[in-house]
Amino acid sequence: MSERGAAVAAEDVLLFVNAAITATGQREFRSGAGEQRLSLDFLHAYMLGNYRDLYAGVLALDINDHNAALIVRRLLETAAEAGAEQRRTEGRLIACRLALLPPQRVYGIFGALRRAGVNNRRTRAIIRDWIAARPDPAFDAVKYRGGFKRALRHAHLAPTGEELGTFVFRPLSRGRYDTPLLEAWRRAHFAQDALYELPYTVAEGFAAKHGVPREVFLERIAPRMTRLETLRLQESARRHEAGAVPAALDRMPLTRLASYVLSLPVEERLRRRRELTGALDAAAVRVAGEHRGSWGRVAAVLDDSFSASGSGTKRRRPLAVALACHHLLAALACEYTGLWTSGRTDALLVRPYGATPLGRRILDALETGPSRLLIVSDGWDNAPPGLAGEVLRVWRTRIDPGRRTEVVHLNPVYDAEDFDVLRLSPAVATAGIRDAEDLPALVELAQFAEGRTGPAELAAYLDARARRLLDRTHRGEHTR
Repeated sequence: MSERGAAVAAEDVLLFVNAAITATGQREFRSGAGEQRLSLDFLHAYMLGNYRDLYAGVLALDINDHNAALIVRRLLETAAEAGAEQRRTEGRLIACRLALLPPQRVYGIFGALRRAGVNNRRTRAIIRDWIAARPDPAFDAVKYRGGFKRALRHAHLAPTGEELGTFVFRPLSRGRYDTPLLEAWRRAHFAQDALYELPYTVAEGFAAKHGVPREVFLERIAPRMTRLETLRLQESARRHEAGAVPAALDRMPLTRLASYVLSLPVEERLRRRRELTGALDAAAVRVAGEHRGSWGRVAAVLDDSFSASGSGTKRRRPLAVALACHHLLAALACEYTGLWTSGRTDALLVRPYGATPLGRRILDALETGPSRLLIVSDGWDNAPPGLAGEVLRVWRTRIDPGRRTEVVHLNPVYDAEDFDVLRLSPAVATAGIRDAEDLPALVELAQFAEGRTGPAELAAYLDARARRLLDRTHRGEHTR
């Protein structure tokens, strides 16, 4: 590949990575779900057709689960187009990525492969190995029964043990099961007490069948609920003014916790200020880890304009990312200044409102003399339009050509029309972001977008991330 071709490939990969981090095929503030899916499908087809090795390597980056699933599916659907060495490398990356995905997402991938008629030897081996690595087959057989059964049939697998096989294919033909969870499922058909031994999503159906009052069911099933189920129930209950189980704030990931906080009425945030702020700070410290306080003087411009409200399917998502980044940067920096576009100074009470005066806030942030400036925004600078880009251009070309201040724009919103996240200026690096937890890795990746390193360095970075993923999975880390 020529030098020019390598540079184009690097640009294409970075564009795709931004999309794979931010886009989920759902409606955004300025584009519908159909536009999002069409744009994303084009990018996947383009990358797979032109840069298959790099396309597979993106599985090792911090992309979202939606795009990881799409990459896995497309690689397996086009296995005949890959060489022997490519298939071996792809197989290892796919297996590692599946170990990181939620089980329901993986069963969804297997179902899509079944509907597409993809049943080659490699696909069957991947399904077999993933199911064999599951820690509790009985749990999967109960909670994901339909997907579990279809995956076994598609891969021509027999369940481990006669009892599990009977449960999967003829569940009510047996008078009793020795496995407690399977027996609880059988008993739940006629005994109310048994349903509280089941996973929440399974027990919910049995509770409705037995006519158990909702309040009684929620109180008794609470110990069986995951943190995500608890959070979703909290949000649903608040919308319908119904009771729910308390949210376990100390177990929530940082960005999910920020979403939860923003879903609360202002009065409740004020009443629970110490609890909520403490939980956000503690979650940020967990994410920062050994890098806590090591980033020097940091300033951030955080977008809380009206467009940060997101969409009906991604409510307040951009604002939640900004709030989570605010707390994480405070943990990473030894000296931190956070500036909201609205001018608010109380992060706990932020809400999406008003225009986006990014240029003015960037000027304010640069006046603090930071060694790092982070801008978390969807990039729609409109008060006045274009000021942010001009400020950044002048700063880079006239005031700080030596790049004493590192400037990175993190954008949580995919722009379907441009097949990328919206950029403020070619003078600074822009990277997509979905979860604040990925911020340190994205700042590292941004060096390639800024042009300070070349295509060879980007390829080496992808290879290193792939090796790291393979090593971590081999050691059994970060599996779900």
